[in-house]
Parts: sequence; C-alpha cells; structure tokens
Amino acid sequence: MRYLPLTPDDRAEMLGVIGAPSVDELFKDVPAAARAQDLFDLPLHAGELEVERELGQLAALNRPAGDGPFFCGAGAYRHHVPATVDHVIQRSEFLTSYTPYQPEIAQGTLQVLFEFQTQVAALTGLDVANASMYDGSTACAEAVMMAQRVTRREKAILSGGLHPHYAATTQTIAHAEGMEIVRQSAAVDAEAAVIAAIDAETACVVVQTPNVFGVVTDVTRIAEAAHAAGALLIVVTTEAVSYGLLKSPGEMGADIAVAEGQSIGNALNYGGPYVGLFACREKLVRQMPGRLCGETVDAEGRRGYVLTLSTREQHIRREKATSNICTNSGLCALAFTIHLSLLGETGLRQLAALNHGRARELKAALAGVAGVEVLTPRFFNEVAVRVPGDAAALVEALLADGVVAGVPYSRLDPHAGLDDVLLLAATETTTSDDIAALVAALQRKIGR
Repeated sequence: MRYLPLTPDDRAEMLGVIGAPSVDELFKDVPAAARAQDLFDLPLHAGELEVERELGQLAALNRPAGDGPFFCGAGAYRHHVPATVDHVIQRSEFLTSYTPYQPEIAQGTLQVLFEFQTQVAALTGLDVANASMYDGSTACAEAVMMAQRVTRREKAILSGGLHPHYAATTQTIAHAEGMEIVRQSAAVDAEAAVIAAIDAETACVVVQTPNVFGVVTDVTRIAEAAHAAGALLIVVTTEAVSYGLLKSPGEMGADIAVAEGQSIGNALNYGGPYVGLFACREKLVRQMPGRLCGETVDAEGRRGYVLTLSTREQHIRREKATSNICTNSGLCALAFTIHLSLLGETGLRQLAALNHGRARELKAALAGVAGVEVLTPRFFNEVAVRVPGDAAALVEALLADGVVAGVPYSRLDPHAGLDDVLLLAATETTTSDDIAALVAALQRKIGR
C-alpha cells in the first residue's frame, strides 16, 4: 500500500489536463455521507527496497500451516503436494498459456483440460465433466441454476449439512434468478430432514458428503426420493481426496456432482485461488455451465482437441447462455491433473486410507478428553466435537500453546447457535505427535 508512483507534481499535471482544481472535486457528486472518512492512514511514498522490507515483516507475522500442529479443514485441507507438481506447472508451455480463446492454437492447454475432465468424470462416477469452475461454492450455485433450467422448477432444498459458505453463495446467485432457496437448519446428520422436505415443486436437492461436520452419508435414499418427485440430486464434496475411499456421487444416484479440488495438487493459498469440479449425467450435458473440451480428428486424421458445446455468453446470445463464467481455473486444474496422474488410482486410494487412519487416531484421542463430546458418527478425515464454552475462544487459547486446533463452526455460521462446536481435520500431514500436542493442550485449557 505504500508504493505510490505518482508525485504531487504528477497529480497536479493530471488534474490540470482534465480541468479539476483538486482530487476532491472529482467526487463532488458523491454525497458527503457516502464518502469514506479517515478510511486510510497511508504513510508517504517509499522506495522499492523499503516496501519489500516492510511487506516481508508483515508476511512474517503469518503462521504457515506446517509450523506445528494444524487441524484446520472445513473446506480447505492441508495435504502434501509433491515437488514435481510445482516443477511441471512452471514449464513455459503451461505457465504462459491462458484461456484458450483460440483453441486451434492451444492444443496443449486443451489436452490438459481434456485429461482433467476425464479424471473428474472417473472420480465422481458420472458421464461428463467440464474444464473446471472457479471453486466449489460457485460450482454448487451453478449446479442449482442448471437444475432450474432442466426441471423448470424454482425451488432448491439445501441440506443442513451443506457448508454455510456454499449455501450463502448459492442463495446469493439463485436469488438473482428468482429461485426459492430452502436452507435447512444446521444438522450433524440431515438425511431424514432432507427427504421429508422434497415435494412436487422441488427442482433439486443439494447434499454434501462428507458434510461440513465431517459426517459421511450414503445418499442413495435421498436420490431415490428426489427422483420420485422429479427433482435432481446435487452432491457436494469439499474434500476431493475422499473420492479415493468412499462411494462416488454417481454410484449413489447423483445427477450432478460438484466439488472443491484444492486438496489435490493445490496448497491452502490463503483460501484461493482454488478449482471447482463439476460433472453430470450425459443427458444433462447441454445445460452444463462452463467450458467443455472434446477430442476429435483433423482433416488428416490426426487426434486433436476442441472446445465443444460452448453455451457461454461469449459464444451465444446472452439470454441463451448456461453461464456467464468466462474462463476456468486453468493453472489450478493443471496442478490437480498432474498430482492425480502421479498418484494414479492405487496412490489415491492409499492417500485416502492414510487420511482416514489419521482421523481415526484423532477421534479416539479426542474421545479420551474429559469435557469433549465427539459428534461425528461416520467420517473420512474430519470430525466435529462439542467443547465446554465458546469454541472460538478455545481455539485462540490453544494458539498460545502453538496448536491450531481447527475451525469453530461459529466462524462459518455465526447465527446457527453452535458456538460450542469445533471442526477438526487430520490428513496425511498430521503426525501422532501433533495429535498428542492437541490433546495435552485441550486438557490444560479445559481443565482450568
């Protein structure tokens, strides 16, 4: 914020050219009450070296996830990303490629996206996948809008186990399209409530597994109930590594599957950029948003790749578009594809088993702490617990012991009345020593 390239003389010259006596004059039509007062207290300009030094000092105040026990999850997970991933994505043929607006000269980019789509379709157990979305939450919202187009109904039911940020994103986007969003109250196990809410007006049902509380659910019964009412089932997954161990959405009857792909190939990155996964059944493909890369042959019979079914507003009339998404998360999708290629099916299953094993160790340890109640009956690598008092205050207290003890549910949904619920995740990066340190810190803080 301190690097200001324009001098006072520069600004005076610019104001003179446009005929304004001062910068304030440029904003005279903005009511005084709407203007920010003392919003910024910026120091004078500084040289590049000084700016770099100060920014470095600010960055040093952050704590990297790898510096000590770390149990945060809730939609963003710390996994080991092999060095090969970073090496390959920085190759010039990938790093300098951008969105394939001219696909005939971006064959390498299209091939990567085609491979990515193939992987996502296999993971989700569905017929076709697109070339990625911005992230999991926007993919969820786009899926609901897609269901509206397919069913021509206006109501969507959001399970109480859906991540609150996903629900909020969906509500914001769907509201603009006039949809009725029925967002159920937060619930650790929401299957019965979801089924009871389905009626003849329902366009889609949105469920998450593992859900925001970590609960794994076979949603086959929900799929059957939705289909009986003529509605679509949308399955959300925020932890893509779980695909290596659990039933795929397609196996459970999902019509559309959306997910956050950050867990594979991508670091936490302060919350983004991430990569949204989106797949559906073939009969729905013409209503699928985003880009879709297809394989073909050229006039000489050589294999090539093309953008197909380009039903975005850049290609067709705006009112006929399935989405206004103009690009895809290309670099993050590339990292996903490289990491998953390195793992292969066997490696992904092994990685998922490691995650579940660590979570079992974590759950067993937490169950032995007096005052802590484990709420999650079936889980992959994340559990929810009830703690004495305020979970957010407890997390802050544990930071003093060097332990990042997860995410208070109140941080995701302040109005749910679950201030004593804490979400904790364990991945292959979690060690037994980390778990022991967490338990010891909990016993010290809760025992006081």
